[in-house]
Amino acid sequence: GFSLAQKPFGATYVWSSIINALQNQVEVKKRRQNLKCYHDCFIGSDAVDVVFAHLLQNKYFGDVDISRAKVVRVCQALMDYKVFEAVSTRVFGKDKRSVFEDSSSSLYRFPNASNQTELDKDYQQCTPQRHERSMLFHSTPVKPENLEDLWENLSLKPANTPQVNISDSLSRRVINEVWQEQTIARLLQLIDLPLLESLLEPQEIRPQLPQPRKGAGYVITSNYLDREILKAFSDSQTDEWLSAAIDCLEYLPDHMVVDISRNLPDQPDKADTWKLLLFENIGRYYSQKKEPLLSHASEIHLGIAELLVNGKMEQSLEALQLYLKLLDSQVREEFRRLLYFMAVAAHNSELKLQKESDNRMVVKRTFSKAIINNKNLSRGKTDLLILFLVDNQRDVLKIPGTLHKMVSNKLLALQKGQDPSKIAGYTFCQKLDEREYRSNTEKTTKDELLSLLKAIDEDSKLSDKERKRLLDQFHSSNPSIFMQYFGDRVANMCV
Repeated sequence: GFSLAQKPFGATYVWSSIINALQNQVEVKKRRQNLKCYHDCFIGSDAVDVVFAHLLQNKYFGDVDISRAKVVRVCQALMDYKVFEAVSTRVFGKDKRSVFEDSSSSLYRFPNASNQTELDKDYQQCTPQRHERSMLFHSTPVKPENLEDLWENLSLKPANTPQVNISDSLSRRVINEVWQEQTIARLLQLIDLPLLESLLEPQEIRPQLPQPRKGAGYVITSNYLDREILKAFSDSQTDEWLSAAIDCLEYLPDHMVVDISRNLPDQPDKADTWKLLLFENIGRYYSQKKEPLLSHASEIHLGIAELLVNGKMEQSLEALQLYLKLLDSQVREEFRRLLYFMAVAAHNSELKLQKESDNRMVVKRTFSKAIINNKNLSRGKTDLLILFLVDNQRDVLKIPGTLHKMVSNKLLALQKGQDPSKIAGYTFCQKLDEREYRSNTEKTTKDELLSLLKAIDEDSKLSDKERKRLLDQFHSSNPSIFMQYFGDRVANMCV
């Protein structure tokens, strides 16, 4: 590596490296929001995850602790300088969002994806010095002094000589394996699991969208039109409640979507009636699902519930974040949409879902089995877990900083050819040399023998004859331990 203190190229190198990592690692794909399709998008929380992991792995700032809030401000700066932009979800001609959101419901895209191929070639083939120069001209219009100001505002200062490994790269398969390995390892630090099989088993991939039923002819011919009607209706709304509900309709079967679209309110004052219809239909669909969304590694539910019962809220949140990280991406997306709708409906005080019940309780009763249906978990603990998910909807799908650091350290060790087991980020046991192992073995054995001899000597239930027989047997096999224990009393012992 070279000195980042050498302005202006050092600061620009850091900036360009962050941009390159974001462009190469963030998941860009076609996404849906409010039944509308957006191409080549990524979500805000994924961008924060990628930048967070990159900064930790490359250690541009030495051992300075980097919080997620600081990474969000870095992403805000990236968006301010047009590295990426918010996807236009304009309603009635309103402008795009100007504030970056660390959220799984905010969509962003790179303004010019056509230059990315050339950038990738430069990154893979050039030396560090050539890479620096190419990034200066092709990556970003940001001035170096602006980046320096950002680091100062974040209380971060680049280290003088960071060891950045540009030439060595790891395959996506290896990176994914490290993420899974470290996620499981951190999860085992937080909760006690008797078996690991369910964590290591691959999840069954589910179809993302329900297939139309062949038996209902009118559904097959009209479902596309009805979904388009709902999409158009959604695009004209600014109501968060309606937006969240219509997002969930993508997973409902066609005949239910047809019924909903044909009952659209024709007058503004009937909006609440239609919301209740939406809630009823979404609730009915998910109450009929045979398999809950969170069915993978169900023994983890009990461990997280125990943390909640004991009031360990921070550990519970991190354990849930780790558990949800292990979900299949399609299941995770469906869960995200449903949980978002549940949170909006539960905390909305303007619309009463049932006259004599609190909205949170109604949401819990309606969707509980669709989220978790674990026979080994009591009703009270299930309710506690569901309500905790709803109340922490904004945070449960984020990746904890501890996991970021563990993954970064492991990947860095692999890049440098080091033994990755020595830089795992966690410790279940400590490696000992042979001499220390033997010493510990002898000490432990001696302590246990002394404990056994004491138990024989002080056991009041033993008869004198039985005690004498056991002491004689012990003396013949371990005379030194016997002498140490009885000391001056050895002469009086009849052995």
